[in-house]
Amino acid sequence: MARFRTRLALLGSAAALAAGALAPAQIVGAQPGAAAAEKQWVALGDSYTAGVIHAAGNTFEVPRDGCERTDRSYPQVIDRDLGGLFELTNVSCGAATVENVTDTPQNPIGRHLPPLSEDPDYPFPPVPPQSEAVGADTDVITVGVGGNSLGFADFLTKCAQLGGENEGKGTPCKDALAADVPARLKTVRHEYDRMLAVLHKRAPQAKILAVGYPTVIPRDAAKCGFGDLTKFGTITQGDLAWLRQDVLEPLNKAIEDSTGTQDAARFVDLYTSSRDHSVCDDAKWVEGFITLPDQLSFVHPNAMGHRNAADHVEEAMLNTLT
Repeated sequence: MARFRTRLALLGSAAALAAGALAPAQIVGAQPGAAAAEKQWVALGDSYTAGVIHAAGNTFEVPRDGCERTDRSYPQVIDRDLGGLFELTNVSCGAATVENVTDTPQNPIGRHLPPLSEDPDYPFPPVPPQSEAVGADTDVITVGVGGNSLGFADFLTKCAQLGGENEGKGTPCKDALAADVPARLKTVRHEYDRMLAVLHKRAPQAKILAVGYPTVIPRDAAKCGFGDLTKFGTITQGDLAWLRQDVLEPLNKAIEDSTGTQDAARFVDLYTSSRDHSVCDDAKWVEGFITLPDQLSFVHPNAMGHRNAADHVEEAMLNTLT
């Protein structure tokens, strides 16, 4: 990311010089609006955007709305990095589906995942469809969504259950669920196409940056010790390989292909840069089922994963300025 950092520094210097050049005009009575306005940026997405887990920072909204946006999630990191260039509206929400972004209100769950955890503020009032935050004045939209529409959390839960019942042997989850995957991926692709069309209609001039998912499962599933809750618990190695090859990688491909149908949209790849930072790698950017000593993380990016996402999304955002 050296090229990106250099470019960011140059932009910052240019902004400072521009501010200095404006000073005399302001002294002689120029209107406050004479300076270049910040670009309007709306961040949409699910928990991989919002943050949600303690390893991705602290929730910062008071009162809480149950979406669990954290202060080290990538939209908030970018907001600190690019302050003065973009004005952020962040409506991402944990557990959001593609339809929750497009046109369906969501009932946020906060940290309420019984019997694993109880949230004292649950239930939360519904939040409106995220696309309602987008308008004709929006310049940039970032959106990271699709995993919940595919049912990835359900896959993890079912695979852990079946793997435990089979004592870590075979591919019981693949055997039970593989037949449904193509139809699920087709549904995600259809919903994603419709979402992009809605976003473009609401903000015809906006650039849409579709953010993919990072590497979660390593190519060598043997790194993921069976029964280790800081990794994938009781999911078998065979099922982990299946989840990577036939579920997660095709999900990213479906998002990328959908993005390619829209002239105003671009795909931001996080998978390649995070390839050696899966749940089961020593330098992991995604947490496993739990983060020691006792935090439920349920396979979500930590602050380092969000930092990597921020680097790639920032570069794509800066490219919209040229």
